[in-house]
Amino acid sequence: MRVLVCDDSAVMRKAISQIIASDPKFTVIDTAKNGREAVEKAAALKPDLITMDIEMPELDGLTALSRIMAQCPTRVLMVSSLTKDGSRSALTALRLGAMDFVAKDQSQITLSVDALREQILMKLRALAEARPPRVVAQSLTGGTAEKLPVYKPGMFDAILIGSSTGGPPALEQLLTKLPADLSCPVIIAQHMPELFTRSMSERLDQQCAVTVVHGENRMPLLRGTVYICPGGKHARVHRASPGRFELEISPEPREALYKPCVNELFSSGARVLRDRCLGVILTGMGDDGLIGAKALVAAGGKMLAQSAESCVVYGMPKGVTQQGLAEATLSPGQIGQCLISLRSGVTTGTPASSTPPSAATGDGRDRRGRFGSAA
Repeated sequence: MRVLVCDDSAVMRKAISQIIASDPKFTVIDTAKNGREAVEKAAALKPDLITMDIEMPELDGLTALSRIMAQCPTRVLMVSSLTKDGSRSALTALRLGAMDFVAKDQSQITLSVDALREQILMKLRALAEARPPRVVAQSLTGGTAEKLPVYKPGMFDAILIGSSTGGPPALEQLLTKLPADLSCPVIIAQHMPELFTRSMSERLDQQCAVTVVHGENRMPLLRGTVYICPGGKHARVHRASPGRFELEISPEPREALYKPCVNELFSSGARVLRDRCLGVILTGMGDDGLIGAKALVAAGGKMLAQSAESCVVYGMPKGVTQQGLAEATLSPGQIGQCLISLRSGVTTGTPASSTPPSAATGDGRDRRGRFGSAA
C-alpha cells in the first residue's frame, strides 16, 4: 500500500514515515509539508492511503481534505491534536470524508513518537481493507432493498449501539432520523478518546431531535435521550428499581482492549433487559461486540447490523452477521428509518418505563420538550 505523509513538522514527517516503513505492508511514496502540496501530490501520485495533519500552513488539513475528496477520493487518516479544538476538527474531517484519525499529545511528542506507533499502524492496516470513500459516502443513507424490520412503541426498554472506525458519520445518519418522542433511551459505545466523545455528543445534540448527552455514572435512562459513553470508560445498563434503569459508567475492566467496550454494553443488556433490548452493531475493525451480541440474542433480544457496502471497515458487523445473529443488515439511514416506528407520542425526558408528567405542569422542559440537566 502506497502512503503519502502530510505534516508541516519535519520531525513528525520523518517520525511518521519511519513508523509506516516499519511495516512491510506499506511504502511511503512521498511527503508533503503543507495542505497545498498534499492536494497536488495526491492528484499526481494517486496514493492508496494518506496521513494528514490538521494544522498546516498555506492550506490547512481540512481544506486540503475537502479538495482531495472532490478531485481524487482517497483513504485518509487524520492526525489531530489531543485538545478540544483538535477533537472538533477531527470530527469535521470525518464528515468531510476522512476514514479515521489518531490523536497526538503535543506535550509528549518525541523524535520516536512511540505513543503514536501502535495507533498509526493499527488504523492504517484497517483502512488498507476499507472500502473506497466514494462508495461508502453513497451508501450511508441508501442501501439494499432488504425489508425493514417492524418494531412497535414500548417493545424495547433500551437500544444499545456499538461502533468504531467510521462510526461518527454513521451515527449521525442514524440518530438524526430518530423522533423526539422515541419510546426508549439509546446508549452508544464508540471507540474514541474522551475529548472526542464529548465533542461528538455536543454536535449530535445540536443536530438531532432526540436529546444527546455525554454519559455520567448513575444517570437515569430517559426516553428520547441518547447517552454517549465517555472514551476510556465502559457503559452498562443498570436496574435501579423495578421498571427504572440507570446508566453505569465504569473504568472496569481496565484491561479491555477497547474503552468503551461494545461487549460490555451488549452483555449488560442481555443480563438486565433480556428480550426488551435492541442491539445495533455498526462499522468498525475487529470483533468487539460479537460476544455481547451472542449473549443478547440468547436472552431474547434483537440485533441489527450495518450492511457491508455502507461500512468503512466491515469487521464488527461482519462477525455478528456471519454468526446469524442479526435479523437484518441495513445502512445507517435504513436503521434510523426502521426505528422511527418506536415513537411513543410521549414527551421526551421521562423514565423509559414510567408515566410522564403532563405537558402543562411547567416542569422546565426546553423548546424541544426536553428536561434540563436536573432530569
